[in-house]
Amino acid sequence: MRLGPSGDVAKEHGMDASDLRAKTPDELRTELTNLKKEAFNLRFQAATSQLENTARVRVVKRSIARVNTILNEKARGAEAEA
Repeated sequence: MRLGPSGDVAKEHGMDASDLRAKTPDELRTELTNLKKEAFNLRFQAATSQLENTARVRVVKRSIARVNTILNEKARGAEAEA
């Protein structure tokens, strides 16, 4: 797997956790929807042997997990304040 200049694949694709934490829950849900669509397309390409960058599947799955984690953190934070 090829890493970017920073040494982190996720940062190369704009999915740094600190950047995501700065977004609103609505923006995170939009990002999650986009990532799920991309994951679907990547799975489809893999099934039809058209996928060139297999590492992208892993990056997208981890990005989905990262967004879900931050959404849950924000939800728990809102519950604690109430």
